[in-house]
Formats: sequence, C-alpha cells, structure tokens
Amino acid sequence: MSPSVRLQEMIRVIRGARTQGEERGVIQRECAAIRAQFRQADNGTRSHNLAKLLYVHMLGYPAHFGQMECVRLIASPRYNEKRVGYLGAMMLLDEKQDASLLITNSIKNDLSHSSQYVQSLALCTLACMGSAEMCRDLAPEIDRLLRASNSYIKKKAALCAVHMVRKVPELGELFTPAARSLLSEKNHGVLHGAVVLITELCERNPDTLEQFRKAVPELVLMMKGLVMSGYSPEHNVAGISDPFLQVRILRLLRILGRNNDTASDAMNDLLAQVATNTDSSKTAGSAVLYETVLTVMDIKSESGLRVLAVNILGRFLLNNDRNIRYISMTSLQKIVQTDHNAVQRHRGTIVDCLKDQDASVKRRALELSLALVSAVNIRSLMKELLLFLSSCPPELRAHTTSGIFNAAERYAPSQRWHIDTILHVLTTAGGDVRDETVPNLIQLITTATELHCYTVHKLYRALITDISVQSLVQVACWCIGEYGDLLLRGECEETEPVQVTEDDVLDALETVLQSHMSSPATRGFALTATMKLSTRITHNVDRIRSIVSIYGSCIDVELQQRAVEYNALFKKYDHMSTAPGPASSTAGGDLLDLLGGLDVTPGETHTTAEGEKKRAMGRAGVTDIFLFVSIAPPSVTVYEKNGVTLKLQTDRQTDTGMTVTLTATNSTDGDITGLTLQAAVPKSVQLQMKAPSGDVIPAHGLGQVTQTVLLNNPNKVGLHSVSSWSPHACAHPQWTKHSLPSPPGESED
Repeated sequence: MSPSVRLQEMIRVIRGARTQGEERGVIQRECAAIRAQFRQADNGTRSHNLAKLLYVHMLGYPAHFGQMECVRLIASPRYNEKRVGYLGAMMLLDEKQDASLLITNSIKNDLSHSSQYVQSLALCTLACMGSAEMCRDLAPEIDRLLRASNSYIKKKAALCAVHMVRKVPELGELFTPAARSLLSEKNHGVLHGAVVLITELCERNPDTLEQFRKAVPELVLMMKGLVMSGYSPEHNVAGISDPFLQVRILRLLRILGRNNDTASDAMNDLLAQVATNTDSSKTAGSAVLYETVLTVMDIKSESGLRVLAVNILGRFLLNNDRNIRYISMTSLQKIVQTDHNAVQRHRGTIVDCLKDQDASVKRRALELSLALVSAVNIRSLMKELLLFLSSCPPELRAHTTSGIFNAAERYAPSQRWHIDTILHVLTTAGGDVRDETVPNLIQLITTATELHCYTVHKLYRALITDISVQSLVQVACWCIGEYGDLLLRGECEETEPVQVTEDDVLDALETVLQSHMSSPATRGFALTATMKLSTRITHNVDRIRSIVSIYGSCIDVELQQRAVEYNALFKKYDHMSTAPGPASSTAGGDLLDLLGGLDVTPGETHTTAEGEKKRAMGRAGVTDIFLFVSIAPPSVTVYEKNGVTLKLQTDRQTDTGMTVTLTATNSTDGDITGLTLQAAVPKSVQLQMKAPSGDVIPAHGLGQVTQTVLLNNPNKVGLHSVSSWSPHACAHPQWTKHSLPSPPGESED
C-alpha cells in the first residue's frame, strides 16, 4: 500500500484483513509512512495523513506521535486543515499533556476570527478539552461572545461557558449577567444553551440561585409557549414542540423551586398544565412527563398535584416500553415513603410487574412491592410475594427472603401467621436465607408459648418430609429437643395431631445425623436435640446413649466435643434420665439436677441451688445461693424461702440490650445485712452493674434492696433459653454468715 493511499482505501484494506495480525501489519506500515511524511516539509497532505491517523486511533492503536501535527494544523490559515487539526486536538490531547498549552494562543486568535465557523471550531475544542489554566485565560473571550449578535456563536459560547464553570467554579460570577440576558432570546438553540448554563450556575452558587429565582415567571412563560404552541416543523419531535428544551427548563425549575414556597407556587399551575396536555404515547412526551413528575416531587407542590404525578407514573407502568416501566418504578421507589397512599393505588400494577421477563424491571418491582407492605395489606401482599419467591430467579431469592422476613417482623398480624410465613419461606428457599434467620426464628418460637405444641408438630412434619433445607432442619431439631414431650403427647388443638412414638422421633433425628446433606452445624443441632430428649422419654435412653457415643470419635471436632461432653454427663449424672417432665420444667429441673441433685418443685423451675448449700439453709438460713436464671420473662420470682424473696424484673428489652432489676425483700424478724449480687454472662454479652440501693434488707418487709443490671447484646444472641447450648445469665447473691435467723427448733451453726 503506497503512502499516498486515500483514507477510504485504507479503511477498505483494514476491514478486509482476515486476522488480527494482518490488520496490525497494515496499520504498522501505514503509521510508518505517516511518520515519514510528518517529518517532511508541507506537501499538502498533512491534513490527509492526520485524518488517517485519527481513524487508527479510533481502532485503539497508538497515535500520540500526531499531537504536534495537530498543533501545526490548528495554526494553519486554511479552514480544511484547521478543522482536522481541531478534531485531532479533541481526540489526541487532554489537559494533562503539555502540548495542549501550545494551542491556547491559536484558540484565542480563532475566537476573534471573522468566520463564525472558525470561531465555532475553537469554542467546541475549548469546551471539550480546555484545562483550568486555559479556561482562566480565555474566559473574557467567552463572555464577549455570549453578548455577540450571532445566535450560532452565542449557543456555542454558552455551552463552552458550562465547561469553564465546571472546571473553575469561581468563573460563574463572570458569566451570570450574560446568562440572564440570554433568556430573552428567541432562538431555541441559544435558549437551550442559556438554560443549561443557568442550571450549572445555580447548582454551584447559592447566591446565584437566589438571583435566578426572580426569573421563574419568565421561565414559566417560556414553557407555556412551548406547551401551547402549534405544530412547528423546525422544533417538532413526535408531536412535542422541542422536548429537549422543555426537559431542560423543567430541570431548572426543579432547582429553583426546591425548598422555596414562592417559586413553587409560581410554577404549580404550569406543571399541572404540562401533565395534562402532554401526550405520553411517544417517547418524547414520556420524557417531558417524567421530568414534570420529578419536578413536582422535588418542589413544595400541592397535594393534588403530587397525586397527579403519581398517577402519571402509574400510567407509565402500563407502557409497553420496558425502559419507561423501569424509570417509573425507580421514581415510585423514591416517593413511596412520602406519598405512600398515592402509590398504594397502583399496587396491583406493580405486583403484575413481578411477572415481567426483564430482570431489571422484576428487581425494581420487587423492591417497590416490599416498600408497599403495611399492616393493612400484609396478608394479601405477602401471598403475592410468596408466590413470586417460588418462581423468582436465583439472583433475587436472597433479597426476596430478606424483604419478606423484615416485613413479617414489622407487620405480622399474629405470632402464628409470623411462624407459618417464615416456615414457608424456609421450605421454599431455605438455602438463600440470612444466617441470623435460625436464631431469630428460635427466639420467636420461644416467646410464642401457646404455640409450642402447634410449632413442634408442624416442624416435625417438615423434618420427616425433607431434610435438604438446612436452616429448616436446624430449627426443627431445636424445637423437637425443647418441646419433644408435647410431640409425644399427641394432643394439639391448633392442628391435626400426629401420633408419634419415641422411636419415630429418634429415627428422624438419627436420619439427620447420618445424612450426607447435613452440615456440621445441623448435626450439632440434631445431636443436642437427641441429648435433650433423654430427660423427656422413658424407654429409649439406652438408644440415645448409643447414638451419642458413636459421635465421640467423629472427625468433626465440634461434634466430637459435644458427644464426649454428653457421654460424660451420662456417666456422672445417670439420674438425669430417670423421669420425663413437662417442657416448662426441663429448663430448670434438669439443670438443677446437674448442679446438685435437688428436688425441684414447679414454683422453682427458674431457680437452682447447690445441693449442699440447700441442706445448709435448712439449719442456718441463707448463706450462699447460686441462681441460674432465664431472664426472658418480664418478671420472675427466683427465690422465696425462709422469709427472703428475690425477684428479677425485665424493665426494658430491645434487640441489642436489656435492663434487669433485682429486688430483695425480708419478712423475717431481723434485718439481713451484707447483701451482694454477682452476675455472669456469655462472652458475646456485655454486663454493667449499677450500684445497689443498699446492703441491708429491713425486717418485716418494711423496705427492699434493688440493683440494676444492664446487658448489652450487640450480636443479638438470644437470652431466652437455659438449655445446654443457649446463652444464659447467672445471679449470685451472697449474705454474711449468721445473717438469717435459724428456723424454729434448730440451732445456729
């Protein structure tokens, strides 16, 4: 290929290359020829060669060696060379390169050129790649051109001024007077440039914003002229008169009316007129209406106008264009908190968008549907969301489950509905739920005391149906371990009871332990549940021992440790499995046995004492009491004997904290002195003990001693269960020796 080949021929040869290597070879040869001709004197082909080099640059190949040629061509007196030179400068130069400074003087000269087309070239180049230094040097020239009589030049100068204000914000004060005068122009191109410039000035300077608020009536009049004008071939786009200028004016009005009652009142009627008279069947009309909606929602508009804006977005939801549906839901998402009732009217259309094939539209519809959930529509809308969950794409499943859980937690009409909803989600998308779902559900089940029987029956059915959903299996195992006696009893008013034997329950747990689908954490839940059942069943304790002993040599360290500890309990506290008891007593009774082999009465289910200390109390009063307490109930009496009563009161409880007050009273004939309280909590909970109200409990119930304990629970670890693997709090009051009178008939020790 000869060096003098034309641009069109070079393009044809490059496109005809069959491999990338062949294309690279053609370009390398042509670039070498271009370099050689750049080094020669002016031979009339400089602009031709630079044009070819710019095409090479567009293909992604190096073309930096043509930068200086751009500078030379810009200084040329020939228009065709100057035009290619300016084009090359916009493509090959930027403000970081020193070569850009060399064209500053040429641009200044061309800004004063007699030809408007040469001036236009300089203005376009300066607006494209002008550095801060160039903007400062040439700002007076741009201000002069803003006041020129040529509309073509004023339009270009206004857009160049926008670039200068972005580069050097302090130059805005220089352009403000000229920008204000441009609003009186009739040329649409000049008006468009003026509105863009004024918008930039108002966004960057509050003083300028206040100044241009006085121009709101003028902008309103200009906008009305565009809306009410007849057909104009020069500016008409799909039946809309200059939609580009209308959109720019609406954006400026939005800035001017924000947080200003006077400016907002001046444009309310206009916005209603635009919303009513603009045809939304074409994209141009939809663009104008969309900007109108954004303006209405951003200014201090009337309530009726805001409802009209929401209705426009509702019509957008019915549009066949997915892009319009997407921006409609994006806008509704922003205003749903402030105009919730207005958006609720379009709930059916929004829910229908969940079935859209476009993934982006479907995601926006999901976010908006979750935002529309309230206490009034929780049941109906949750049915739609659960139906969507069963068929939603995998990438949306985690977001959907998280949103359903949050909505159910805030607006659940009942605890049973809440539990059923979460179990349904776990069954449908158990592998995509959050990590905290299991402990949160356990806490919910724990607090729903009247639903324990219903829940354990339902979870048992789910467990024997499918053990692949790990989160559901974990909750089911925990629930069976805690309330297995209710399951074995076979009586449940809330649901159809299932006749379950001890072997059936153990078979289900053993299946979980042996399944390859079970994670180590799930096996831990199952093993612990099996161990808990040893205090609730009578005929299969040996089988439980056998199951537990197998995992004493398990390869999983956590599971092995649990099994070893449980085996040790079996050996040391064989009496643990002698008699089953109700679920309400196992939390306290079994632990009482662990801590001393006491006989526990129903009134002492939340209190345990060391056996030796208890026997000593019968003779010498209270000397040292160890209380093992579950502090979930709002108030509980933890000790009541020998005239001394201790109560724990939960004063305030949140997701991350709890305030507990200990109150001690004395009904004996003598004062009790030296009262102290000691407390211990898990490592995940922070404990702060306030000073007690005193250390003497007056006799005859004439006074009391109180002490406040603050529990900070940043990890939201449940504080409701006293099982082997759940967090708990310990209260440890101590009295000085001989502080209580001896019971009648016994001497003091």
